[in-house]
Amino acid sequence: MNEPKPQIVEIFSDGACSGNPGPGGWGTLLRFNGHEKELSGFAPETTNNRMELSGAIAGLAALKRPCQVRLTTDSEYVKKGITEWLPNWVRRGWKTSGKKPVANRDLWEELVKLSEKHQVEWCWVRGHTGHAENERCDELARDAILRGRE
Repeated sequence: MNEPKPQIVEIFSDGACSGNPGPGGWGTLLRFNGHEKELSGFAPETTNNRMELSGAIAGLAALKRPCQVRLTTDSEYVKKGITEWLPNWVRRGWKTSGKKPVANRDLWEELVKLSEKHQVEWCWVRGHTGHAENERCDELARDAILRGRE
């Protein structure tokens, strides 16, 4: 007997910054079972990496119960950070291999806390290459910067 295929929540996220540091925005698109939800946010003085992390965090935070998730980002910082670098940072007491404090530790800790509630597959796509959902998230992030400046 065939078991039903697990339902996967798709999350796409992107961050943008006007100057680095500078005003920033993030955009997130959630898709499940034919439904979509768009989220975005603004920070007056931030970095691109903080906005990339914020988009992923917002997507996971929007989930109301544990889910199987495929989270797609164009940020190698987010993808490699959560899948490769994190265990070593934690083992070294949140220090980099160069013995410096890990940047954005507050957001990394939040991302870890949220991702532990779900089964997350982390995916990376090259940005600005016509990936429809990534382009939409980029648009949401840039619009958030414009709205935030008003």
